[in-house]
Amino acid sequence: MEESRFYQWSVIRSILAIVQWWGFNVTVIIMNKWIFQKLDFKFPLSVSCIHFICSAVGAYLVIKVLKLKPLIHVDPEDRWRRIFPMSVVFCINIVLGNVSLRYIPVSFMQTIKSFTPATTVFLQWIVWRKHFDSRIWASLIPIVGGILLTSITELSFNMFGFCAALIGCLATSTKTILAESLLHGYKFDSINTVYYMAPFATMILAVPALLLEGSGVIEWFHTCPSLFSSLVIIFGSGVFAFCLNFSIFYVIHSTTAVTFNVAGNLKVAVAVTCSWLIFRNPISSLNAMGCAITLVGCTFYGYVRHKLSQQSPGTPLTPRTPKGKMELIPLVNGKLDDKV
Repeated sequence: MEESRFYQWSVIRSILAIVQWWGFNVTVIIMNKWIFQKLDFKFPLSVSCIHFICSAVGAYLVIKVLKLKPLIHVDPEDRWRRIFPMSVVFCINIVLGNVSLRYIPVSFMQTIKSFTPATTVFLQWIVWRKHFDSRIWASLIPIVGGILLTSITELSFNMFGFCAALIGCLATSTKTILAESLLHGYKFDSINTVYYMAPFATMILAVPALLLEGSGVIEWFHTCPSLFSSLVIIFGSGVFAFCLNFSIFYVIHSTTAVTFNVAGNLKVAVAVTCSWLIFRNPISSLNAMGCAITLVGCTFYGYVRHKLSQQSPGTPLTPRTPKGKMELIPLVNGKLDDKV
């Protein structure tokens, strides 16, 4: 009886964790798009900077004031030698995501972000000369095919937004690969990651945001018809961005890797549906099919990667295994999402 109740509570806890994760993720995306499109606040650097500030303050409150999460101590030297380079890539990743969101629909941006597993595998193969099981390569075919179909049939296509989203995928992949080497020895969770990286990211982005967007922001202040409510939405998006990080920490400890992978891909479908209901951006049937193919490919990729990770070290080599080379699993972390 006790085991049955424990199992039921575990299932309920997992469902609640996934639902609140979906809720915060979709809310942040919709709010950011609303800021760019409806509030006419077309300043992605400033929006990203506000998110970093809110996340830095939130992480400090959670760790230092409320003590809901223990602080992972990092040597001052390692903060500059390891954390700072990661923060630069982290900052570029978030900024490019917001830039792409300004120019292209949420549905298109989210589909392109699903290209990240492919860019990570390609980078490791080309730059680090790593070799992977042929099943990994096969699982990337529907992802690449779905992205191509979505891009070709996108009715609101914008080259600048498309390039920003695509380079953002490369930045995400670079961040994942660098984390494997730079953060070796530190077991960071999403809250501690934000605690250390958000202040650096704010420092990096503050000057460019001031120089490139400062005059435009001041002009927007003078022309905005409903300033108070607009500022509530803008800073509210920053608060929800931090809540998203906290929700990731919760969902990681409440689900398995496979459940997280499936839920992550369904999250994209939820975000696409919600954005279409709110913004009504035109989506053709072929475009929707391309998005669906991409998400199925991402799910299949996650499944293949999970199965390979469960393979014992003593498993005999198969004809698909490169002889003389260790068969490696891509470094895409199935337990983390883009934060802030």
